[in-house]
Amino acid sequence: MMTQSSRPLNRVLVSVFHKDGLDTLAQAFRKAGTEVVSTGSTAARLEELGVQVIPVSQVTGFPESFEGRVKTLDPHIHAGILADLTNPEHARQLKELGIKPFDAVIVNLYPFADTVRSGAGEAESIEKIDIGGPSMVRGAAKNHASVAVITDPADYRLVAERIENRQGFNLEERRYLAAKAFAHTATYDATIAEWSASRWTKPESLTTGEEEAYQPTFTKSWDLSHTLRYGENPHQSAALYLDPLGKDDFAHAQQLGGKPMSYNNFVDADSAWRSVWDFPGQTAVAVVKHSNPCGLAIGDTVAEAHRKAHACDPMSAYGGVIAANATVSLEMAQQVKPIFTEVIVAPSYEPEALELLRTKKNLRILHVSSRPHPQPQLRAIDGGLLIQDEDQINASGDDPSTWTLVAGAAADKETFQDLVFAWRAVRSVKSNAILIAHEGATVGIGMGQVNRVDSSHLAVTRANTLADGQNRTQGAVAASDAFFPFPDGMQILAEAGVKAIVHPGGSIRDEEVFEAAKKAGITMYVTGTRHFFH
Repeated sequence: MMTQSSRPLNRVLVSVFHKDGLDTLAQAFRKAGTEVVSTGSTAARLEELGVQVIPVSQVTGFPESFEGRVKTLDPHIHAGILADLTNPEHARQLKELGIKPFDAVIVNLYPFADTVRSGAGEAESIEKIDIGGPSMVRGAAKNHASVAVITDPADYRLVAERIENRQGFNLEERRYLAAKAFAHTATYDATIAEWSASRWTKPESLTTGEEEAYQPTFTKSWDLSHTLRYGENPHQSAALYLDPLGKDDFAHAQQLGGKPMSYNNFVDADSAWRSVWDFPGQTAVAVVKHSNPCGLAIGDTVAEAHRKAHACDPMSAYGGVIAANATVSLEMAQQVKPIFTEVIVAPSYEPEALELLRTKKNLRILHVSSRPHPQPQLRAIDGGLLIQDEDQINASGDDPSTWTLVAGAAADKETFQDLVFAWRAVRSVKSNAILIAHEGATVGIGMGQVNRVDSSHLAVTRANTLADGQNRTQGAVAASDAFFPFPDGMQILAEAGVKAIVHPGGSIRDEEVFEAAKKAGITMYVTGTRHFFH
């Protein structure tokens, strides 16, 4: 039933790039005898569908020009959009100017993000920056007191119904459509802003030397991909949003088999995917649970790397996530098959390996064609947002040639290689982090404890209770993500048989720690770089 604020859609402006769904609108236009004003290819398509169309150029008295850059930017169009018909003075001016008002504006915009994702050059991408479309959308949204604005093709069926039954939309409905429209143009502009900012950096000629590292506002948009069954826990709702400019990254992974991804699957698989790429040029496999590695290893083959990673903590690997930075071979797939695994993610799979993995009906198999790219890390806090650069193995202290030997004899080649591996691997472990490694594989990991002593105990305990009685700490190496505030954590590792340790240093008691390491016969290096992971 029409309310007092409802406005029938007698005169409509239509200008859309994507023509899907126009047949639904065209049928309603024909039945209701709607007056339709349209532009270029939209008008041509509507005419093909049997709609009598008034070209925009007939309304403006000015031809579409500059290869379509100027079509609707004209007072005869925008006066018809922006005149507030609840204002008698606006209505009087419209009549005086001989301009007819629009009851609805139906617009979707040039595909800027699609063009960028296609690999188009700068000039082509710029041509897909819509000007007239956002102007009409914003004008109609502002004037929702008089005009219904439709930017979502999913609403076309409803619009068609309201055209045919002469009901139109009431004020509450027009407000809702206006809010959607403002979000639509804001997202569109945010995408353009992100693209342009990454390419058109500040030239030296405009640099004053007082620039801030961060802009006064942070602008970014994501597009809804789909809702998830639930969030971290069943009582929490969740959804996946995608970067509109991305296409080959983890969030856009191609799923080759298994059940739909859950919130926790995405979080753990993303952590695992990042972990294996901390070893560029080496074949690495990570087994992750609750965003912490329960095994991480490098190997001559991907199957060897997986065997070593799994052996670190077979118990925790149950229900875990596996990531590889190399093609998953049939041999690795055969190793994975008997293990209950939630997700496996890799850049590619041998055909026989994929066929075998697909026999595990619940295993989510992800293909990601591009390695992770550094991006700002965002964390919401009450009333705000924290932003930081992504932690990578790229700080000055991550280069082993810069390490300082502070205790014991210099490590031999094999031991030093294990220290380098351990230092890279500890980046993935939640703080406080202690990681014990041997022969290019983790053997014990202490993570997420509130003090480094507990993390040291945990790493040693896990190393020597999860391997059928083996003493895996004897002759191994260890890495700590931050300094040892006291000698006690280091002494736990030394007493367990660890022969070499790498850590950032920087404690006010560094000299006490170094002296304790010397007395224990430990080789110790400091990096000067920290890798906290909260």
